[in-house]
Amino acid sequence: MSTAATSDRPAWRVLVEYVRPHRGALLLGAVLSLMTGATGLALPLVAKGLIDDLSADRSIGGALLLMSVLVVANAGIGALGGYVLQRTAESVVLAARRTLTSYLLRLRIAALDRTEPGDLMARVTSDTTLLREVTTDSLVGLGTGGLTLVATLVMMGLVDPALLAVTLAVVLGAGCVIGLIVPRINRASKQAQASVGLMGAALERVLGALRTVKASGAEGREERAVHAAAEESWRQSVRAAKWSALAGNTAGLSMQVAFITVLAFGGARVATGTIDVGTLVAFLLYVFYLMSPIQQVVRAVTQYQVGAAAIARIEETRALPAEPPAEVRRPMTAAGPASVTFEDVRFRYADDLPQVHHGVSFTVPPQGMTAFVGPSGAGKTTVFSLIERFYEPSKGRILLDGTDVREWPLPELRAAIGYVEQDAPVLSGTLRENLLFGALEATEAELRDVLATTRLASLVDRLPDGLDTLVGHRGTKLSGGERQRVAIARALLRRPRLLLLDEATSQLDAVNEAALRDTVADAARGTTVLVVAHRLSTVTRAERIVVMDAGRVRAVGTHRELLAADPLYAELATTQFLTSAA
Repeated sequence: MSTAATSDRPAWRVLVEYVRPHRGALLLGAVLSLMTGATGLALPLVAKGLIDDLSADRSIGGALLLMSVLVVANAGIGALGGYVLQRTAESVVLAARRTLTSYLLRLRIAALDRTEPGDLMARVTSDTTLLREVTTDSLVGLGTGGLTLVATLVMMGLVDPALLAVTLAVVLGAGCVIGLIVPRINRASKQAQASVGLMGAALERVLGALRTVKASGAEGREERAVHAAAEESWRQSVRAAKWSALAGNTAGLSMQVAFITVLAFGGARVATGTIDVGTLVAFLLYVFYLMSPIQQVVRAVTQYQVGAAAIARIEETRALPAEPPAEVRRPMTAAGPASVTFEDVRFRYADDLPQVHHGVSFTVPPQGMTAFVGPSGAGKTTVFSLIERFYEPSKGRILLDGTDVREWPLPELRAAIGYVEQDAPVLSGTLRENLLFGALEATEAELRDVLATTRLASLVDRLPDGLDTLVGHRGTKLSGGERQRVAIARALLRRPRLLLLDEATSQLDAVNEAALRDTVADAARGTTVLVVAHRLSTVTRAERIVVMDAGRVRAVGTHRELLAADPLYAELATTQFLTSAA
């Protein structure tokens, strides 16, 4: 779905798209609502007949029985119709949440870099919830309320056209006032929903770095920021509620004015003998009954403004750049190590940010270990992000096995790669779930081997529930070094053709770092390993070293060759970044 096609569609068309799969249930609910209205419309006529029977001294037993049946039918059908509509509305919300969460999981990393996660969560939770009301109150309410309103006016015209003209004059006046209010409801609702997103973003910002907030003594300042966002949401919501209440009360007031006017004008017509008392009573009952469909239509219009604001935010999310959906396909197990080539790659994270890569070129043959070294900001981690296609280069090509990575199906490309990020994230859940996160088909034997290789077996033995122990939010129950070992084990379980390690041993002690260094060296004999490293002990084991500086490759060679040929590498090796872990 293109960005323009998604973001430029009117809200009603998007709503119809969400509702279409449930049109059968929605139609049933609408029919039941109309049947409820029909039973209500019959009541004034039965009341008129009852009054006429009383005036003529006839039996009123039949009329009372019919009224009782209509009242019971009205309540029963109304309850059933309400349930069907509410259930359908919840199904619409569920479908919207499924669609939106599926889309969010396919968002390009570049799109996430420009969006607050808290705001995205608000769109999935708060904004989709509003679809419930807009489905029942707006889509169905406008249809059933409008039809009931027309039917009521027709019945009022049949009873007495003159009294109908008086009623319409009052109602149309109120409609003009409501027409002026509706745009204000729309603007206030959009601002209210945006404020909810800002509040979610502010709260996510704090909770995502709560230790830093506490250690910095910034609780009060951050509390005020979150409260300010919450208060802004409150102000905008109150503003929207004010206009909605004004619209609803205008409709109610118009009905009261209409009742008084009809009573006065109708009373005069009764006094002159133009109409009888039964006709006036029936018409007054219709005036009372008219209030419900009018308020239903007004509520539909005002609720649509609120829902349109939410739909606009949902559509904005669906307009963000996303990766195409594709069936996950793993590479053939017989496939060997992969080769990697960068050809004059140029890249920047955003148009308003400086260039990160200025024509990066290098070739990594299949098998063995290649280390990337250089000062901070040289573009080393970006190499890995481009290989994984988290971002696309602005110029140049990246080849995997001689094929441009853009020609690989994304699931197949990423299934061939094991990636250990710099901060080694661990997800909420059990240790087992984290280890098998990218390799659900791994056997218990393979899992035990990886635990021994990464020196996690002793950790598992200490945990109260072993592999089924919960690791806490973002792995808070594990140390930094343990999280890194879990991330490495997770990558190794995938049996990747290409293993990317971004400072994967930076938080390990010397003993565990040495053990994992041997593990990586063993892995390099059967796969291609690329490692960003700042430790001399890791770098010296690499078959080749790529030295990067300011977004360029300045030298490629072995440790001995670079010590003699490249001054920057010699400086890094002896002083600034590469320190011995022995």
